[in-house]
Amino acid sequence: MKLSHDQLADMYHRMWLIRYFEESARSLFQENMIRGTTHMYTGEEAVAVGACAALNRDDYITSTHRGHGHCLAKGGDPRRMMAELLGKVTGYCKGKGGSMHIADLDLGILGANGIVGGGIGIATGAAYSADLRGSGQVAVCFFGDGASNQGILMEAANMAALWKLPIIYLCEENQYAEFSPSKPFIAVERIEVKAQAFGLAGVTVDGNDVLAVYEAVRRAVERARGGDGPTLLVAQTYRLEGHTVGDPLTYRPKEEADEWKSAERDPISRFGRYLTGEGGFSEKELETLRQKAQAEIDEAIKFAIDSPEPEIAALWEDVTA
Repeated sequence: MKLSHDQLADMYHRMWLIRYFEESARSLFQENMIRGTTHMYTGEEAVAVGACAALNRDDYITSTHRGHGHCLAKGGDPRRMMAELLGKVTGYCKGKGGSMHIADLDLGILGANGIVGGGIGIATGAAYSADLRGSGQVAVCFFGDGASNQGILMEAANMAALWKLPIIYLCEENQYAEFSPSKPFIAVERIEVKAQAFGLAGVTVDGNDVLAVYEAVRRAVERARGGDGPTLLVAQTYRLEGHTVGDPLTYRPKEEADEWKSAERDPISRFGRYLTGEGGFSEKELETLRQKAQAEIDEAIKFAIDSPEPEIAALWEDVTA
């Protein structure tokens, strides 16, 4: 499906928005301005942006502990996100959720999650709800290599396949599960093969090609909305940063990371080359989009820093357990 000039521009802008947000979050963490820890999505921008570009505003997503990119790709407000990271009252969760628990129900963002595979059951439940209501909505569940080994995936996928639920299980195969290469811990050569056991359609796509991700998700969404059931989609990408900020990265070869960081493989550089070639964009247009993203993140940081801290009494608000 051919995308318009404006759609392509929005995708490029969002990829830079994620990149600058993550770079800024890392710097703020290193300056001790972010409580707890944070997990970078740098290098995986094409997966979130390509997937969310194929969704409607009211479609659902569930995220991971590495969730900033998913939220921004679905339309999350970078100001409220940054405020949440800094523990401010203007944040999405009033400063109580931090980096790993941002949600925006109005945008279908059902929350990032600190539990590995924690979004799988939530997304399947959302898809079941959509099916019961006949709303036409779909759910996209983002998870990583490590979560592909979680038992809840088998349980949820089995149910989704039986009932032909409108859900896409999107595995971001970024080559690592926490502090270990993922390959030695996955029994099959390709994660996509697991779809056969679950009774799902299985697809593997180049996760650093935003247009390839978009097209794969678009087809899976079309299948889901048409009543043909769920898809397991594996997007092969790379986690450029460590598991968390401060990770010494002693477990991976520097040459490997350098190759994935190169202009040939970096998802933003690759998309930029396409846009100035087949896409018909000028270098000036791309630079304007990049600068716009940078300005938005700069403004988000100022908004977050200037926002007030929560009152002590707020500790007892919104507590349900």
